[in-house]
Amino acid sequence: MVGLTIAARAQEPPPAPSPQNSPETGRLPVLNYTQPVSHFPNPIAPYAPRHVAPPNLANTARIDSLMHDGKLYLSLNDAIALAIENNLDVAIARYNLNIADTDVLRAKAGATIFGVNAGVVQNTPGGGIGGIGATAGASSGGTSLGAGGIGAGTNGLVSSTLGVGPAITSFDPVVTGTLQEDHAESVSSSLFNGVPILAQNTGTVNFNYTQGFSWGTNLQLGFNNSRTTSNVPFNTYSPLINSSLRFQLTQHLLQGFGLPANTRFIHIAKNNRELTDVAFRLQIIDSVDQIENIYWDLVYAYENARVQNESLSFAQKTLSDTKKQVEIGSLAPIETVRAQSTVAQDQQLVTTAQTNLQLEQLLMKNALTRTLKDPMLATADVIPTSTMEIPAEEQVVPTEDLINEALRHRAELVETRIDLNSRDYSNKAVRSALLPTLDLFAYYAGSGLGGSQNPTNLCANQTPAQLLLGFCAGVNPNTGTTEIPTVGSTSIGSTWNQLVNSTAPDKGVGLSLNIPLRNRAAQAVQVRSELEYRQAQMRQQQIENQVGIEVRNAQYAVQQNRASVDSAKAALDLARQSLDAEQKKYQFGTSTTTLVLQYESQLATAESTLVNATVAYEKSRIELDRATGDLLDHNGISVDDAARGQVSHMPSVPYIAPRKELPSVAQPPPQAAAPQSPQ
Repeated sequence: MVGLTIAARAQEPPPAPSPQNSPETGRLPVLNYTQPVSHFPNPIAPYAPRHVAPPNLANTARIDSLMHDGKLYLSLNDAIALAIENNLDVAIARYNLNIADTDVLRAKAGATIFGVNAGVVQNTPGGGIGGIGATAGASSGGTSLGAGGIGAGTNGLVSSTLGVGPAITSFDPVVTGTLQEDHAESVSSSLFNGVPILAQNTGTVNFNYTQGFSWGTNLQLGFNNSRTTSNVPFNTYSPLINSSLRFQLTQHLLQGFGLPANTRFIHIAKNNRELTDVAFRLQIIDSVDQIENIYWDLVYAYENARVQNESLSFAQKTLSDTKKQVEIGSLAPIETVRAQSTVAQDQQLVTTAQTNLQLEQLLMKNALTRTLKDPMLATADVIPTSTMEIPAEEQVVPTEDLINEALRHRAELVETRIDLNSRDYSNKAVRSALLPTLDLFAYYAGSGLGGSQNPTNLCANQTPAQLLLGFCAGVNPNTGTTEIPTVGSTSIGSTWNQLVNSTAPDKGVGLSLNIPLRNRAAQAVQVRSELEYRQAQMRQQQIENQVGIEVRNAQYAVQQNRASVDSAKAALDLARQSLDAEQKKYQFGTSTTTLVLQYESQLATAESTLVNATVAYEKSRIELDRATGDLLDHNGISVDDAARGQVSHMPSVPYIAPRKELPSVAQPPPQAAAPQSPQ
């Protein structure tokens, strides 16, 4: 293996302290919001809000273990681990996993779903990801991927047919009840009421139970009760107990029949949950890709600052030597001016390199932390401790094998397959909505009447003279005597028994038919649903084609950048030898200061070119792993760790090694005093 090292002062970091088992580093709980809160042992638990902890905006303890003497010593593996734990893009995307769980829970209840955001969060500056024309989170029709593939167009007027279909009755049983006590008085409007003021007290206790089932069956049960007392003398009962019971089953026979129409939201929500898992994996891939690019940009910034500082030191030394030779008359005064010009140019390059290094350090710290409010961390220099290793021979893998690997593993293609599956299931429900509504129903109802004899009843309180008039009296067929008819008391239990003993039954079966004669709305939805499905198939093929181009381009880039590295190494060897030869000629008086500085500038350029070529080569290898979908596997990154926000298995990036000499914070050498112009 050929390694690229940085020629800088050796700087061994202090030994890293072992991480403490603090609450922050303890194993994080795994939350599952697909399961409801049970009524047991707390009966009111389902009606109480569930607490969601506020976001933890503190950095994990891992970053403290990497801080030494006010500097952050960072290997590439450490950078990836910190990004998985702290990067805000990843932290924001992590919430989508639990949000998708809540949709599964909602769909199991028979409710419509809200959908989840399956896009990639890209708000961390620096680096750069993606292949040719890649747009993270793009879906059918060019809309941004929104809730479970549902896109929103201009002004929010465009929506998808995904999930459209017949109405679904709640799978969760719903119990409704009415408890009421009422007192009413009114002026009598008829002489036959027997009293000038009508007074009535009514107590109501009603219950209803409703539940839907996945085959399109609906169950309804109603149980109504009232107890009424009044002062109307013609009422037989007071108090009067009136009860009714009605049980009805309804089965959809055409529209809304079967599992596809009634469980479509459950199926789509579960697919969306899987889609969120894949999208989160894509988030980790893109974030790791970005972190690696930022890291190598930081390495290049250090290398470039080192090269520019060395070039400035050489130019200042040359200026000092030239001044001495001008003083003794061995060189013309113009050589001093030329050397001063070179020093000024190199100072400008050093300033540019230094500011670029500071920017790359800031970008790296921002990408690896949740906050930079800690003053020590905010001002800490980031020291990269990993170096790139280039294999002696490049491994050649057939392009078709790489493309086939990408077609199996690319998260974007997995997302399109899941989306197609959801759309196919949804289309079955949409086709069901084309049919007329034909429902078979059967019901049983019963009513019961009870209470006590009204004490104010006119017939029950007649005088003997009134009795002889025969207004209320009648002959009892059993005894042959004239008696006032009275009713016995009926208890509430006997009243309820009447509901089921066929005292006053109401039973029946029937069919309910509803035929939309032109059915244009349903036709339009069904055709649009099919068109969107075909559009999604076309989009899948487009992504497959795009993946093939990205893989080929990434493989070409690896080959080209490897050739650039070899060429830059040869150019660096030539520049060193050329400078050495020119310095020897200068010592013997056969060369000039200008030529020496030119060769030294060529050497600095060659060193920067080699570093740039090596960084480009490393980035192209990262891009090839991203294009084939193997970035996480090749780097030993666990998606489960990322989902928990805690790294238990350290990443292991190939083709890197610890530096033997750590770079110091590159500072420009002290500027030499401005020389006097030769007289």
